[in-house]
Amino acid sequence: MKTTKTTKKTTKKAVTLAYVIVRTFSAGCFVGELFARDGKEVTLVKARRLWYWAGAASLSQLATDGTSRPADCKFPAPVEQIILTEAIEIISVTGRARKSIEAVQPWRA
Repeated sequence: MKTTKTTKKTTKKAVTLAYVIVRTFSAGCFVGELFARDGKEVTLVKARRLWYWAGAASLSQLATDGTSRPADCKFPAPVEQIILTEAIEIISVTGRARKSIEAVQPWRA
C-alpha cells in the first residue's frame, strides 16, 4: 500500500496593531502599539513614554496632528513592551501624527 503525505500550506497574515496614546492614573502618558487590553490593564509594544511634549495643546491634538515642535519634546527611547495597570484614556493616533511622534529623537538625560 502506498502512503501519501499531505501538507497543509499556511499563510501568516501580518497583524496591524492600533497605534494609540494611553493616559494612566499615576504612571503618565505612553504611545505605542496596542497589543492587549483587559479592563484598565493595557499592554503596549514598541512603547514610548510621553514625558514632555510641545507643539500640541493636548494629548488629543498630539494624537490627531502630532507635534509641530519635535525638537522640544522629551520622549525616551522605546521599550519592547510595557504593561500599564491603570489606563484611564486610550486615544487612537492618526498616521500623520504617528510619523511626527516617531520622528522625535529619543530623549536622554
